[in-house]
Amino acid sequence: MTPLLALTTSIAVLGGIDTYLTATILPIPVWVTFIAWASFFACGGGTAGFVKSIASNAVGIVISSLCLLAIAAVPNSAAFAGLSVGLGSGAMILASSHRALGFPPAIVFGFASTVGTVAATGHSITDAGIANPAFIAAFSMLVGATFGFVSEKFADILATRRAVV
Repeated sequence: MTPLLALTTSIAVLGGIDTYLTATILPIPVWVTFIAWASFFACGGGTAGFVKSIASNAVGIVISSLCLLAIAAVPNSAAFAGLSVGLGSGAMILASSHRALGFPPAIVFGFASTVGTVAATGHSITDAGIANPAFIAAFSMLVGATFGFVSEKFADILATRRAVV
C-alpha cells in the first residue's frame, strides 16, 4: 500500500473510532481531539512530535486558564478581557522560544481549545473537578495526540505490508 493510501486508511478508520467514542462513552469534545491529532503531525509526528505537541498544548491550556481566571475576576469588562488575552498571546510566543516547545501554533491550539471548551460546555474555568474546561481540554488533547501517534504507527504498518500473491 502506498504511504498516502496507508495514512488515508489509518486516519479514516481511527477518525471514525474517535468520533464514535466521543459521542458515546468518552464525553469529550471531538473537535479538540482532532485539533490535538493535527498538532501531533504539525509537531513532526513520532515520539518527539507527541511530546512536543502535548507539552505545547499544555502550555497553551495553562496560559488560557490564567487569562480566563483573570477575566473571571473582572467580569463584564471587554477592555480587561482584551488586555488579558493580549498578554496571554504574548506569553504564548515567549513560551515557544523554549526548545522543547518551539512551535507556537501548537501552544495556540491548547489555548483556543480551552476557550472553546468553556464556550461549548458552559462551564466556568473556576469550576472544580472533572467538569473544569481546562481539565476537559487537557484530557481531550491527550486523547487526540494518542490517536495521532496510533494513526501514524498504523499507517506505517499498512504501508510496509506486501500484497500476498
